[in-house]
Amino acid sequence: MIKIDAIDKKISDLLLEDGRMSCARIAKRIGGEISERAVRYRINRLISNGVITVRGNVNAEGIGLPVCADVFIEVEPSQVKAIALQLAEYESVSYIAYATGDTDISIQVFARNNNELFTFVTEVIGKISGVRRTHISFVPVKIKDDHVWPIPSSIVKKD
Repeated sequence: MIKIDAIDKKISDLLLEDGRMSCARIAKRIGGEISERAVRYRINRLISNGVITVRGNVNAEGIGLPVCADVFIEVEPSQVKAIALQLAEYESVSYIAYATGDTDISIQVFARNNNELFTFVTEVIGKISGVRRTHISFVPVKIKDDHVWPIPSSIVKKD
């Protein structure tokens, strides 16, 4: 685990604002504290240590998939991993995690409409051997998206 300082956080925050921002622009936005070369070095260090990734995020609504839902799936205990891996093959599934409590797997699904979502849950997920039960929770509004999540200030190394 590497130590993150205030400059690393500023760089990460600026990349969240615009992932294509140049190192020169980042250096200028931070101020006289850092050079373009130092920004490039820090970005590479943050990437190589797995702290950040820089990539384009797809806006599901922008490509005609306005329906978003979390689907919670209860499965046979011995099938959790196999079913999760099977669900990972579907492009409409954007997120998969093991869960605890009443369900075993949590996924997020995007669809063109409610009927397409319902069909995916009942005809695809529901027919997977080992699936016991599903629960759909529609996501009408996202307040915070983890793909746009800044480095928490609480972990920044104080000088």
